[in-house]
Amino acid sequence: MYKNKRILVVIPARGGSKGLPGKNIKMLMGKPLLAWSVEQALASRYIDKVVVSTDSEMIASVAKRYGAEAPFLRPKKLASDGASSIDVIFHAADYYGKQNEFFDYLALLEPTSPLRKTDDMDNALKLLIDNSGSADSLVSVGEIQLESPYIAKSIIDGYVSPLIKMKSKNIFQRQQLPKTYFPYGVIYASKAGALEKKRTFYQKKTMPYFIERWQNYEIDDVYDFLCVGAVLKERMGKK
Repeated sequence: MYKNKRILVVIPARGGSKGLPGKNIKMLMGKPLLAWSVEQALASRYIDKVVVSTDSEMIASVAKRYGAEAPFLRPKKLASDGASSIDVIFHAADYYGKQNEFFDYLALLEPTSPLRKTDDMDNALKLLIDNSGSADSLVSVGEIQLESPYIAKSIIDGYVSPLIKMKSKNIFQRQQLPKTYFPYGVIYASKAGALEKKRTFYQKKTMPYFIERWQNYEIDDVYDFLCVGAVLKERMGKK
């Protein structure tokens, strides 16, 4: 709790994964992938409850082993490829509401984004709550490097064409391009009422929480998994 605001963190981890089967409990540097996010959330001074929402008994068992709550299995309609993360969050919030537990802020941590600094959770939540008068939500973003949309190309009628047509033809180097950002799953957070009303973390008053270059990875396939493992090994070596 921070400034008397109760905070619920939901970590979604369904059993089905096509890009990398079983990725949520795949061993990464000595522990299941899911465990990294669970432990990072539990280390926060401000988070009141950490729940893993899953449709898998095996994943629920892993979540509990590392200290998270997993008191329910989410229904099949919330475990499909097209299921909304917002619906998953409110399914969890509704469960606790029936237990007379209510929260001022709701946060989402993606287990596929385990590259978090030890103080990311508290810094992000403190930033959002301290600015509650001017912001309703917060999204972690990393500066796009080589894959800038200003460099990206599309294929039109079989020919390579710029995805974004630049107004100025005088920009030749990547360093001269406007900065662009990609949302990574380090943390998404919102006032509970605003999230219920807008049904998205991308609201009119959404703050950025900037992450560092080494955190700009999400695990969707085996190549991402290998990259994240290499980054973790390098970071742990520094410690």
